Amino acid sequence: MRSFTYVSARDVRGALEAVAGDGDAKFLGGGTNLVDLMREGIETPGTVVDVSRLPLTGVEELPGGGIRIGALVRNSRLAAHPVIRARYPVLAHAILHGASAQLRNMATVGGNLMQRTRCLYFYDDASPCNKRVPGSGCGAMDGFARSTAVLGVSEHCIATHPSDMAVALAMLDAVVEVESTRGIRRIPIAEFPLLPGDTPHRETALEPDELITAVELPPVEVARNSRYRKVRDRASYAFALVSVAAALRVEDGVIVEARLALGGVGTKPWRATEAERLLPGRPATDETFARAAEAELSAAVTRPSNAFKVGLANRTIVATLRRLATEGGAA
Repeated sequence: MRSFTYVSARDVRGALEAVAGDGDAKFLGGGTNLVDLMREGIETPGTVVDVSRLPLTGVEELPGGGIRIGALVRNSRLAAHPVIRARYPVLAHAILHGASAQLRNMATVGGNLMQRTRCLYFYDDASPCNKRVPGSGCGAMDGFARSTAVLGVSEHCIATHPSDMAVALAMLDAVVEVESTRGIRRIPIAEFPLLPGDTPHRETALEPDELITAVELPPVEVARNSRYRKVRDRASYAFALVSVAAALRVEDGVIVEARLALGGVGTKPWRATEAERLLPGRPATDETFARAAEAELSAAVTRPSNAFKVGLANRTIVATLRRLATEGGAA
């Protein structure tokens, strides 16, 4: 591991001043991803600013019915929070599916949003990877692509976004609050993770000197009937092949409102806007759900080893919406 300067920040201002003008600095929260990347030599910061002691650990109700979640709230605490479980069960489900209990006890909300891809070629320094070394190429394109993305891909990168929690946040229209010495910005979750395009190494809208301070959830009444379904190679800790975050309101057998986001298939948490457009006003049947799923996945760009994800995603969407229509969102 490369030698680095360690700074323990006592307040937000101190943390921001420690990285101001230093493009070689990184913030450290729970450390469940950054430390691994440093050990592998993928991340090599010259300065590590420990923000784990900052007062960003609150979960507060907002006047309009939303929730403000501090960036340093541990994932395990957020999943168990009674307000989250009652109003946003999809978020609790996603977190509980996201990692082992030990990792959830360490991982933070802000850190979860900043975690990097688990693509095999990203971690293999003997292989080309445009995320790791811009301009070096993408080893997954003609390599082992079973776990890669089919939506939002570019000629430079097909790596999937790894987060389960971020898929639920995308469905909920969360807003990410970030701060620097220049002030505070609020970034809609749809704009926070970036598509790879020509610059796959630039993964988020966050500037190097900005710190995530909170995530805000708007009031989303339909989210009371929501759930997260994850398909993976094994039931224990594993990343998604396909996942679905969904919320549904049905009246007299007709869909009134639907929200849908996908994981495991996109280069970013994938808000299924085309499926959402097609669902309202139609009968809550498997046929309706399947047509919406097929429309959403029609833009998929596949390779021989990941083409199965299209059919798997279609079936998972149908199964998730069917359960919400008939049984509700209880785990």
